[in-house]
Amino acid sequence: MGRIEEVLTGSKSPVFIGFTVAGDPDKTTCVRIARALIAGGTDILELGVPFSDPVADGPTIQKADERALGAKTTPATVFAIVREIRTESDVPIVLLTYYNIVYRRGIERFYREAHDAGVDGILIADMPVEESDEVCNIASRRDIAPIFLISQTTSDKRIKKIAAKARGYLYLVAVLGVTGVRDEVSGRAIDLLNRVRRHTSLPLAIGFGISTPEQAQIWARAGADGVIVGSAIVEIVERNLKDPDAMERELKEYVTDMKKALIRDHLP
Repeated sequence: MGRIEEVLTGSKSPVFIGFTVAGDPDKTTCVRIARALIAGGTDILELGVPFSDPVADGPTIQKADERALGAKTTPATVFAIVREIRTESDVPIVLLTYYNIVYRRGIERFYREAHDAGVDGILIADMPVEESDEVCNIASRRDIAPIFLISQTTSDKRIKKIAAKARGYLYLVAVLGVTGVRDEVSGRAIDLLNRVRRHTSLPLAIGFGISTPEQAQIWARAGADGVIVGSAIVEIVERNLKDPDAMERELKEYVTDMKKALIRDHLP
């Protein structure tokens, strides 16, 4: 059993999956951000590999990608960040990337380097399940979980195909559109959670638009196995670019509050 499975099966409440862009705003500060997220209680750390055309992401994460690319972040930098985190933490680490990045480096090489650095899962945001055979085979050989997105527009037939290929957990998209903080939880998103549950026993983690403890509680009550937060974390980073110490404190406090909200025994 891998680290992702151990965390998900060992938790009575939904796990907190915290996202930040690798290399934002630079390598050293990114490692500090990761440490703060882990110290706050992040169960699974998701690192975005910065890309010039992140079609799934809204303005907040796009700006983080620009800062990371401006700091000369490359896949090699991302793997170096993972290795540094691994010197002090066994938290599961998932990379969120785009196919062009993997393809240009070489699929076999990318997954070999990811495995050697200590990566547990990889989500390629723009890779259709129908074109994933080569990637999934290589991922299996490297013991890296292939993670897939499922949205409200995904058909039941396609959900079954995705669930058959995926490992670790499924990433359910709570809103139509790109990443970004939202004010409300959509009833259609809860319907999606229930619909996917009928087709697979894989853990279901919900992301896109989640930012507050109140929203986290809604998903805990709905039966999600994990809650993924990205834009709200990246906004904290952006607000504190000139004060890394304040950034660390705010990140740790934010994750701690979100973790408390996910404890099912404490739900109203």
